[in-house]
Amino acid sequence: MSKPSGSFSAPPQVHTFDGLLSDFDGTIVDSTDAIVKHWHKIGAELGVDPKTILATSHGRRSIDTIQLYDPKKANWEYVSYIEGRIPKEYGSDAVEIPGARYLMSALDDAGARWGVVTSGTRALVDGWLGVLNLAHPKVLVVAEDVELGKPDPRCYLLGRTRLGLEHSSSLVVLEDAPSGIRAGKAAGFKVIALTTTHSLAQLQEAGADWIVEDLRSISIKGVVDGQVQLEIRNAFQ
Repeated sequence: MSKPSGSFSAPPQVHTFDGLLSDFDGTIVDSTDAIVKHWHKIGAELGVDPKTILATSHGRRSIDTIQLYDPKKANWEYVSYIEGRIPKEYGSDAVEIPGARYLMSALDDAGARWGVVTSGTRALVDGWLGVLNLAHPKVLVVAEDVELGKPDPRCYLLGRTRLGLEHSSSLVVLEDAPSGIRAGKAAGFKVIALTTTHSLAQLQEAGADWIVEDLRSISIKGVVDGQVQLEIRNAFQ
């Protein structure tokens, strides 16, 4: 696959949306090192090569990953238990994605309609928010809330409902994984992708509307008549 030619240099552009929904792992929190250690441990417990698991686990719910290797353990009690351990055991291995703390605070301060839609469990998200001392989103859709995980769009459609925007297609999704980009696009929303965990080519192929390096490229200009004005800087062009 040839490397896309271009650079992260698009001039600032302001777009208006009814609401914003963000993925969590890889988009707000960089927990890659912690997750790798976690799957090495789980792989050993399941008798599966962790490299095999890691090749397909990012952006997917753990329950769907475990179902492939040990269906007996693919239940919420077990998955919440193992994911709840991650921030406790590997908390020092995670950092916020650059710009995440500022963006979450700005969304809250402006009174924007926003929420987090993640393939992680509630135990995992609550754990990371606590360890990193980040603003807790009022709207949260977690792995346990949907029958099918990303790339199925129902997690993002549920997020829209929880924002009180059932009839709106004017939402923007922040994502880092192709499965999540596809979920956002299948829901009918615009998607801003971050190059935090996947290659530019993978994000383009998944159908992202804009691609930026991290959340420092995104800021809130204000909320007018309930709509959030989002500035996107230095997108790939």
